Amino acid sequence: MSTPTDAQPVSAAAVAQISVEREREQDRQRASTNGTSGKSGDIEATHNGTGSTLMTGAEILVRALDAEGVEFVFGHPGGAVINIYDEMARVKPRFEHVLVRHEQGGTHAAEGYAKATGKVGTVLVTSGPGATNCVTGIADAFMDSVPIVVFTGQVPTPLIGNDAFQECDTIGVTRSITKHSFLVMDVADLAKTVRKAYHIARTGRPGPVVVDLPKDVLQARAEFEYPSTVGLPGYVVPTKAKSDAIGTAVAMINDASRPLLYVGGGAINGNASAKVTELARTARIPVTTTLHGLGAFPETDPLSLGMLGMHGTWYANQAVQNADLIVALGARFDDRVTGKLDAWAPHARIIHVDIDPSCISKNVPADLGIVGDVGQVLDQLLPHITPLDTAEWLESIESWKEECPLSFDRDGALRPQHVLQRLREKTAGDAVVVTDVGQNQMWAAQYFQYAHPRSHITSGGLGTMGFSLPAAVGAGFGMRETGRPVISINGDGGFLMNAQELGVAAAHGLPLKVVIMNNSYLGMVRQWQELLHDNRYSHTDLTATNPDFVKLAEAFNCVGLRATSPDEVDDVIEAAWRVTDRPVVMEFRVITEEMVFPMVPAGAATDDMITQRFSNPGDV
Repeated sequence: MSTPTDAQPVSAAAVAQISVEREREQDRQRASTNGTSGKSGDIEATHNGTGSTLMTGAEILVRALDAEGVEFVFGHPGGAVINIYDEMARVKPRFEHVLVRHEQGGTHAAEGYAKATGKVGTVLVTSGPGATNCVTGIADAFMDSVPIVVFTGQVPTPLIGNDAFQECDTIGVTRSITKHSFLVMDVADLAKTVRKAYHIARTGRPGPVVVDLPKDVLQARAEFEYPSTVGLPGYVVPTKAKSDAIGTAVAMINDASRPLLYVGGGAINGNASAKVTELARTARIPVTTTLHGLGAFPETDPLSLGMLGMHGTWYANQAVQNADLIVALGARFDDRVTGKLDAWAPHARIIHVDIDPSCISKNVPADLGIVGDVGQVLDQLLPHITPLDTAEWLESIESWKEECPLSFDRDGALRPQHVLQRLREKTAGDAVVVTDVGQNQMWAAQYFQYAHPRSHITSGGLGTMGFSLPAAVGAGFGMRETGRPVISINGDGGFLMNAQELGVAAAHGLPLKVVIMNNSYLGMVRQWQELLHDNRYSHTDLTATNPDFVKLAEAFNCVGLRATSPDEVDDVIEAAWRVTDRPVVMEFRVITEEMVFPMVPAGAATDDMITQRFSNPGDV
């Protein structure tokens, strides 16, 4: 092969051809070194002279994902991972690759799939900006204990540290927001690294794992064997509690007259919802849940208090402040729950059950800390639980529910709470609701009434605007065979941050029901500006920049619908449910001034709630 001289102009096609021929020459040289080139099905293979077939790292990865039982890979191709995409085109793996429009959307899609199904989500992106675009999604998964594995391309190993094109220290960038990270330097380690990555992501407290893949490792060859077991010295997953801890917990529960179950996302991750329900109903203990715990206990049950915390129900927070025992199951006592720490639950002893020992007593000291899987700990606890005399306690809670229920004005204006109630009635609560961040998120938490685990998906710890739509895409793939509806709830501001993923849903015919609560503002920030910053609405008005959302939906080959008054809501919902072959975007032009109540201002005590009866903090 001859290359152009300096005097000859070099076209992009010529450069590409040179690169292809060089890679082929490298493959021929490797084949000459290792053995003779051959075929295995449709896949080029190399034999090592002993009869064993050597595979490229790219082929090993594809086969490992199949061996792991991966169903969907949410990804976007690029130069560093082009060999993997080439292998997928040649071998036709059992998993389905979903081409996302942005890598952040891919990580959120993997999160939505993981949360909806309980399985591990998978992401595949290229090096440099492909990897850095995933950082927000990785951090989101880390904060919310979501099991995903993110495969990132990397420059060839000789170029690492040389500021090569599209190089990034992905391991360094993501080290603090992953459960673990791997940089694969030897193709012989690739299959077992994949096995370890999925094991780490799904076990214990779930979380994200990054696997960084240099291009030359993907081109090198090795024998493929997917290990059936994982050896991780020092990695111990807690399961059952010590028997003396169970005895102490039973004694504390039996001694309580005003007990309360405080249930978090760990109960859902541990598939313990039925056991939580059995504990509550057997012992007659009321239940409040965190944002991620919604659905762990049916909110249609009289023992349910709904969500607690900053925008929780008034009666849930009253129960916290008056309880003499709080049993925390898979919850981490975050600041949105507790507010001012030294004023939270002043009369209660605390039992804290969590699989992550670092969470025990991290924010609120526990009188009894139990490290273990919530489901297995409840298995140990339930045989010893008998009905408690909580009649007086439950009467107090009922009086609080009557004193300050969730409510909103019904004055002819279109309000988001009304939309959510009608959506719940349409689905009878049997839907997967994926919310964005802000007012829409809190209204959905308050008014939808979740009766099943894995029916509520949101970004909690990181609070990522733009989460809902791509996460709903992932959930839509996870629910595709079930026929269960997936509803994406958004504000107008957050929706635009990842609106491009509408194209993915449309391309795959996902019948997502996408709701936009359009108040023409960054609503939650506006609420704080009104209540706490003397009505200075600094850069939160979106009126001049918002698009026509119906036309935007149609541009993505989706159906666009709009309601501007309460009497149009049902017609829009019914029309949306008649569409089964593509997404529907429902824009509800709600009033700008609506706020989320109750509300505990940041840093305030749980007792200092602003409710709809009081319009400003000075009235409390």
